[in-house]
Amino acid sequence: MSTPTQLDQLKQFTVVVADTGDFASMKQFAPRDATTNPSLILKAAAVADNAHLLAKAVKDAGNSASSDKVIDQLLVLFGCEILKIVPGRVSTEVDARLSFDRDGSIAKAREIIGLYEKAGIPRERILIKLASTWEGIKAAELLQKEKINCNLTLLFSFVQAVACAEAKVQLISPFVGRILDWYKKSTGKDYGPVDDPGVKSVTEIYTYYKKFGHATEVMGASFRNKGEIIELAGCDLLTIAPPLLGELKASSEPLVRKLDPAAAQSADLKKITFDEKAFRFALNEDAMATEKTAEGIRVFAADIVKLEQLIKQKRG
Repeated sequence: MSTPTQLDQLKQFTVVVADTGDFASMKQFAPRDATTNPSLILKAAAVADNAHLLAKAVKDAGNSASSDKVIDQLLVLFGCEILKIVPGRVSTEVDARLSFDRDGSIAKAREIIGLYEKAGIPRERILIKLASTWEGIKAAELLQKEKINCNLTLLFSFVQAVACAEAKVQLISPFVGRILDWYKKSTGKDYGPVDDPGVKSVTEIYTYYKKFGHATEVMGASFRNKGEIIELAGCDLLTIAPPLLGELKASSEPLVRKLDPAAAQSADLKKITFDEKAFRFALNEDAMATEKTAEGIRVFAADIVKLEQLIKQKRG
């Protein structure tokens, strides 16, 4: 009997999610769910094998449709293809330019869900991704009441995580690697996986959620190395890019559970809450979270603009 790979071992106590828009990678690593973002979709849309999806999105939206309507069609077409491969859910992102527009985010989320349902995909299989701004979290709070499940992304701090749990969002995506990037640049130090600030952040959030019975799922994201993943084994979900999935699949070294709901019960933590003013001030006090959230929104917004340019070229 063959020794189980680290990927097999991880799947015993953590839901593995593919962080990619590449269909072949999803088939190779057999994740349960998949996540996409504007950067991944831009990359996937530029691949020759996916040209038909871009052409179909332009055709389905119609000649008079605005570019954002075409992008919605494209995101949903990619999502539908992904759901033919993964048995679980796909995350589809709301335009990052709506990150500070609660009502605009709600309207866009409903449009995306409507397109999926028109394509025969039930809303239970979709996670709408929103940035973890106050407006994004409040949009998610209302959407959840409509049974539109949300994935709060660009999450870098405990305050964002607490606000998401109180809004009863389905899932959060704390960004491990981008937190590490900031601290390496800020301090000039290197960090091993155990001391990794991103790993510590997700561990703190996971422990808090489990201790106080928050149902919101924690999905570690944005990994820079395999060590970060190993330290977060046991997290509800981990979304992992294909190169690191490959490293996990190539190794048969023992992998042990690090995060455990039972252990979280004995953690010495106090329950806290944030209204809007307290949220904004606490986030402002955290330079890393403030800077990385803003940077993430800028990058995703820029890639949406590039997608619009790609569509313009396609339309001629």
